Amino acid sequence: MKTFQKRLLCLSLLACSFTLQAQTTDKEEVLRIIHKVNNHWQTAHPEPGWAFWENAAYHTGNMEAYLLTGEASYREYSERWAEKNEWKGAKSEDKKNWKYSYGESDEYVLFGDWQTCFQTYADLYLLDPAQHKIARAKEVMEYQMSTSRNDYWWWADGLYMVMPVMTKLYKITQQEEYLEKLYVYFSYARDLMYDNTSGLFYRDAKYIYPKHQTRNNRKDFWARGNGWVFAALAKVLADLPKENRYRDEYITVYRNMAEALKASQQEEGFWSRSILDKEQAPGYETSGTAFIIYGYLWGVNNGLLEQSAYGETMRNGLKYLLETALQPSGLVGYVQPIGERADQHNNVGPETTANFGVGAFLLATSEYVRFLEKTHK
Repeated sequence: MKTFQKRLLCLSLLACSFTLQAQTTDKEEVLRIIHKVNNHWQTAHPEPGWAFWENAAYHTGNMEAYLLTGEASYREYSERWAEKNEWKGAKSEDKKNWKYSYGESDEYVLFGDWQTCFQTYADLYLLDPAQHKIARAKEVMEYQMSTSRNDYWWWADGLYMVMPVMTKLYKITQQEEYLEKLYVYFSYARDLMYDNTSGLFYRDAKYIYPKHQTRNNRKDFWARGNGWVFAALAKVLADLPKENRYRDEYITVYRNMAEALKASQQEEGFWSRSILDKEQAPGYETSGTAFIIYGYLWGVNNGLLEQSAYGETMRNGLKYLLETALQPSGLVGYVQPIGERADQHNNVGPETTANFGVGAFLLATSEYVRFLEKTHK
């Protein structure tokens, strides 16, 4: 009878606990999943691609997996990619023709989607310093900072693409201008796209309510867009000095987003492509969900978010990522393809994958291992 009572007590304590209890709580099992997913992707894509954002976003996750596991092939994969692209993004040398509107050709040097690669170049530099690895990143960002423009980040994705570049380059150079301009550019983006009432970001000015709204007349907040921002804030806060005078402002937006995203998570653990209107774009979506879960895990691991408040949110999100998004082969499915709108694609299914979605999955699961190391000793 005493044994039975002890079991009942244990079950009661577990039921009342706010600690994260995802389906997979064994560190070694999560590491096995990371290797399976990353090896699946790299085996299917042996040749490095161009330096544009979708590949660069994958490499942010690949480098996180390397830093966690020490698997040399992961670092080598990113190094081969950097070398193929000459440690550059867009390659134009004619500064008077550099642009920052949307563009995929080499004159769009100042467009943030061509600057995401600098995150990985900076990470590789920090592992083995050599100036050629960051020479182009410094040239581009220092030229950009020398201009009087502040509207470089006019779309939500741009915050993930470039905010961490600036904190990483500050970490390397100790030049305060990186942090000052980071705040200037972020302030422009926040004032343009952040909805104070909801605590979420519109994708860009085209989607601001009521000019744009869902078919049910609701505000249309794109899951991946908010995932980009939430993850960006986590990555920035990781490198931003504790004494930085703007740190509290970033934390305020980050925490407000955490509350808003918690309230809008679907029962199955994912965030619908239109966060506040599931009917706008029905079905699972992995990329936004993975970036969001990474943001939560980083915040809890680093003391900026309370586990008691967000444990269930993280548990449900990880359950979705590990049981629904992850396929038996190691493929990460239900990734909405490249686009900018919640309702842009139909038939997003278990075999729908993409490099940036794999990168987001690697970020989230790597941070989950760190969580398990802290809480399951």
